[in-house]
Amino acid sequence: MSKSSRAVIQISIALVLALGAGVLMFKWSSSVSKQKPVAQVAATTPVVVAKVDINRGTKLLPDMLEIREFTKDSCPTGAFPDIKAVEGRVLNVALSQNEAVTDRKLADKSLLGGGVSALIEPGKRAMSVKGNEVMGLAGFVRPGDRVDVLVSMTVGKDEDPVAKLVLERVKVIATGTELAPSGEGQTASVDVYTLELTPEESERMALAATQGTLHFALRNELDSETVLTTGATVRSALASYKPKPKPRKKRRAPVTVEVITGGSSKKMRF
Repeated sequence: MSKSSRAVIQISIALVLALGAGVLMFKWSSSVSKQKPVAQVAATTPVVVAKVDINRGTKLLPDMLEIREFTKDSCPTGAFPDIKAVEGRVLNVALSQNEAVTDRKLADKSLLGGGVSALIEPGKRAMSVKGNEVMGLAGFVRPGDRVDVLVSMTVGKDEDPVAKLVLERVKVIATGTELAPSGEGQTASVDVYTLELTPEESERMALAATQGTLHFALRNELDSETVLTTGATVRSALASYKPKPKPRKKRRAPVTVEVITGGSSKKMRF
């Protein structure tokens, strides 16, 4: 067999093998493309969420809540899988729509009434005082704000008027019957304010409210500095922004000089 014939046979065999390999590859790729990908569905768990915005101190009812599916990785700690588990409980914080209800956001199970009592911190008391539009800063004092309380009254035998800061950073729980702030930028002019006080502060407030006139000074939430004052009297108030008196010119002591002329003397003062 000649060399040329042998080469032709080898090339033919190579072509047949390549063609077979191509056919097999085509069939395999076609079968793979026909197979539908299997989607992996993440496991979920039911979680009770707020159906609408709910204010702090509200007693939870079934129509306020609904069930949403959360993945196990995104499920909040302390969440509830069933609405019945939280029905009748009272909120410690406000909830936004679609926000999960968790155990830390609820008051103790023994508290079932809701309202102002659910908003009071342990060891403190809620006390209402009568105010007016000026005392409430024309309606800008709202639930959740912090205020300093001042009282103006008369003291002493002469009944001298005095104004003094008596409480600071007092939390406003409610204005009138509102337990939560109204819409952004809205004011609420009311004549009753409910404050959160310690027992000692309650005594001070009761005395100030009955013996004098109360005033509120609205405070920044981040301002926690304690300010000590001596109070303002009529004299100290009128002395405010008063110029300093001009220094008096010192008078020079008179000088006595004795002038002797001949046999006579004469004293002269300068």
